[in-house]
Parts: sequence; structure tokens; C-alpha cells
Amino acid sequence: MSYLMNNYARLPVSFAKGEGVYLYDENGKRYLDFISGIGVNSLGHSHPKVVKTIKEQSEKLLHVSNLYENPWQEEVARKLVREFHAEGKVFFSNSGTESVEAAIKLARKYWRDRGKNKWKFVSFLNSFHGRTYGSLSATGQEKFHRGFEPLVPGFSYAKLNDINSVYKLIDEETAGVIIEVIQGEGGVNEAEENFLKELQNLVEDKKLLLIIDEVQTGVGRTGKFYAYRHFELRPHIITLAKGLGGGVPIGATVAVNEVAESFTPGSHGSTFGGNPLACSVASVVIDEVKKLLPHVNETGNYFKERLKAFGKVKGRGLMLGLELERDCREIVKEALNRGLLINCTAGRVLRFLPPLIVKREHIDEALEILGSIL
Repeated sequence: MSYLMNNYARLPVSFAKGEGVYLYDENGKRYLDFISGIGVNSLGHSHPKVVKTIKEQSEKLLHVSNLYENPWQEEVARKLVREFHAEGKVFFSNSGTESVEAAIKLARKYWRDRGKNKWKFVSFLNSFHGRTYGSLSATGQEKFHRGFEPLVPGFSYAKLNDINSVYKLIDEETAGVIIEVIQGEGGVNEAEENFLKELQNLVEDKKLLLIIDEVQTGVGRTGKFYAYRHFELRPHIITLAKGLGGGVPIGATVAVNEVAESFTPGSHGSTFGGNPLACSVASVVIDEVKKLLPHVNETGNYFKERLKAFGKVKGRGLMLGLELERDCREIVKEALNRGLLINCTAGRVLRFLPPLIVKREHIDEALEILGSIL
């Protein structure tokens, strides 16, 4: 008998430990991890510097309230803003969905502070922004909405790579547009470069806020520290989580100074957000990921080229999807039996999110297993 709520379709394995790109179950069987906690374990498992930081920080201070100054937050915020395209400020939370909630609240308050009734958002079909009510409402997938209606009002969904569909949804009450440059949960769908240029022009012309959800694409996953930096984009707000903590829960919302000023004392908060432990680890992760960016590009290109032998490949860096002509859930189960951890998203897309430390020999090992299945 389990005392857990039945909201996860769990695979029949329980892991006891991890090292590098491998996990080990309770019987000692080794698994090659090509999903990395859905993009969370950016430096793999039991990374020496992460482990050392957790040990040292746990002996000093785990948590203090945000009622007091926090030098650990300042350090991480400074590093995140350095990778941003403009001067900005950071709000820390605990997860991706919280970082998106903060972005939605911040955008609405920004316009209210200016006396304007701009509260609506345009998102995209097949997007995924989280599961709390604001982020769920921004998510353009009906299957996640079902049973939780009514959703938060003010969200509508355009078609990715169709700028006319965006224009049709904008009115005088539109506050901004929220987009993933690569839709992860939606099937590793890439926004086209020309479309993103048009979107940037649109938000400038209509005086809207551009919010880019970097929860899955950020922190080096695509070969740039932020995925939007592949393009000529100038977002007002970005959201981060997953890989930022290397396995320790942390979320962050980064905004340009003008927008960030709308969060004033008491306007938003988080009890655990940006505590000393999470920020100490995030600081190490940021430093290590920046060193890995050339490696992510090189190994990502190698992986993508080799994957093309099996079908249509989507994505950038080490965020890749293989689109098949059949349901891929059984393939995921068979891969598990053979010691490879992958993921099925959007029904027919095998998603690969290996740790950023993955090497060519690990990719070859994974493809040998995958090839034997396909």
C-alpha cells in the first residue's frame, strides 16, 4: 500500500545513488541518465563541487527569512544579470512554476503602476509554463487544464511561428507575450528565427512586455547560458529554475530594471526562495556551466547529427527531441529495461536532456541501446 497520491505514472524502478551521468538502482544495476531529472541535474549526479558546497553550507546556515539581507542571493543575482542583455534585478523562488507566477504578477503590476489596465497575456499552443493556477493558465495545452477550470482569466494562445495569430489576439488590455524559444513539454518545438524577429518587433510596436520562459532551456542547456541569446531578442522578463540548482530547488525571475521596480516591499514574496543553501549551490552551478558551454555545443551537435539516422530531430545543444511516427511510451519502458533513461513527450517525441557533462562515449552508448530498440 502506498500513502502517496496517485498523480505520477511512475516507472518500476527506484534509484539508490548516482554518479556523473549514471544512476544505480537498489540492486546495483546501472542506468545511463539521459533525462537528468527533466533537465535539473545539469552537472550530473554527485558532482564533487556541488557535494562539497552542500556539506560546507549545511554546517553554516541552511535558511534565514527574507526579512533580512542575504549575501548569497546577491552573489547569484549578480551572476544571472551578467548573462542578461540589460541591467536588471532578480527575484528568487523555489521552482519554475513559481518563477512564472512571479513574472505574471510583475507584468500586471508594472502596467497598473502606470495607470494602465493591461492584464492579458498571449501564450502559445503546446506551451508549458507550470501547474499552479497562473502558470497553468498560461500553458497552451488543454490536457493540463482539464478538471481545474475555471482558469485564471486573461490568457489566450497563438500558434508558434505564426505571427498573424499573435496579432489577432492582442488588444488594448494585453500586458505581454510569454514564450519558450524551444517548447520542451510540447514536443521540443523550436521557434523559428524569423518569427522571433517579428515577435520582437511586434512587442516593441505594441508596447508590450516580452516574457521568455527559460525554465527548461536556460542555464546552458542549449549551448548559450540563456537560450534567447541565440536570437535577436530583448526580453523584459525571463524565468529560470530546473538546471540552476543542479538538483537543489531554486527558481529565479530576472527583469530589466524598469520592470523590476514594480516589486516593492510586500508586493510579492517567498518563504524559502533563495535561501543560503540553494543559492550557494546555484552559484557553483553557474560557474561550472559557463565553463561547459563550448562542450555543450560540441557534444550537442555530435548527438544531433547521430540522432538523424533514426528520424526527424529537433532542438539545440543538449535539449533534443526525436520525432517518431508512433507512440513512444513503450520505447521509454524498453529503454529503461536496457539501462537507458529517456522521456516521451507530446506522445511521439523522445526527449533527451542529458547532464551537460555528457561525453561522446556516453552518447554512443545511448544510441546503441536506442538503435537496438528501434
